[in-house]
Amino acid sequence: MRKSKPKKRIVQPDPRYKDTTVTQFINNMMIQGKKSTAFKIFYDAMDLVKERGEGEALETFMKALQNITPQVEVRSKRVGGATFQIPVELRGERKVSVGMKWLVKYSRARSGKGMAEKLASEILAASKGEGAAVKKKEDTHKMAESNRAFAHYRA
Repeated sequence: MRKSKPKKRIVQPDPRYKDTTVTQFINNMMIQGKKSTAFKIFYDAMDLVKERGEGEALETFMKALQNITPQVEVRSKRVGGATFQIPVELRGERKVSVGMKWLVKYSRARSGKGMAEKLASEILAASKGEGAAVKKKEDTHKMAESNRAFAHYRA
């Protein structure tokens, strides 16, 4: 039997918005343990979002996150020498963390000056239902839909 599940870490809310989701996102964005740098980048991006977009910056961020959060993903499984892509429903925590990782990844890949600028434009694009992260979600859903025939292999 496998070892026991690891304890769930409690994430402290961030200083500006008092939101744990924001802290989780900043932890995802952080490189080499530089948390204060990640906080600065995120807050600068949120200021840019507030300037450019309409409405509250945090609401725009949450809407963007909601738009890129996947419901299903495909997992590979070998069945009799063949590898099948099996669609699997995601549990709540994983949905959000996958969405965050995509947002960070496609923000970094964007062209622009500075990470705050890139992140702001990706957040704005995602809140409108466009951008690379939203496309990734749609592609994932399409792949799961097209492989629905193999759902009975789910373990």
